[in-house]
Amino acid sequence: MSYEKGYKKCSDSLTEVTKLLQYRDINGENRLFGGRLMEWIDEAAALAAMRHCGGNVTTLMIDSLRFKYGAFINDMIVLIAKVTYVGRTSMEVRVDTYVEDKSSGIRRAINHAYLTCVHVNDEGRPEPIPYGLKPESITEIAEWEGAQKRIAIRKHRTAEGF
Repeated sequence: MSYEKGYKKCSDSLTEVTKLLQYRDINGENRLFGGRLMEWIDEAAALAAMRHCGGNVTTLMIDSLRFKYGAFINDMIVLIAKVTYVGRTSMEVRVDTYVEDKSSGIRRAINHAYLTCVHVNDEGRPEPIPYGLKPESITEIAEWEGAQKRIAIRKHRTAEGF
């Protein structure tokens, strides 16, 4: 696949967002409300995708969203997003969410998600992404290959009417 302006590295899109868990973010069980976390994940993914494509994006879908542990009031929530795959007009973004211990700085994973973001023009129509993605590490290559599998599964599900 050729791109007019070449390639970017996965690290070029790396985005880290930190939030302090407050009462407005808590559900009836005194834990982080899943909908609030989804909002933050969507925002972090969009920022990473915008860094990659240099333009506006919209979220097409959340492919996987797995809640591992809860988070509680005054926890520091850290979201780390980066582009893992680039197609013609869309890209996959992985967002990992952690609770960071205030005293030690150690992070415990509480969630990871994959989102598909589409590069759009000013009219909101899909636009070709001007940069390819150059995965460099073994992990980045594995993420790229995993994205290809997820895309094939999504196409199969769409063909079946899901």
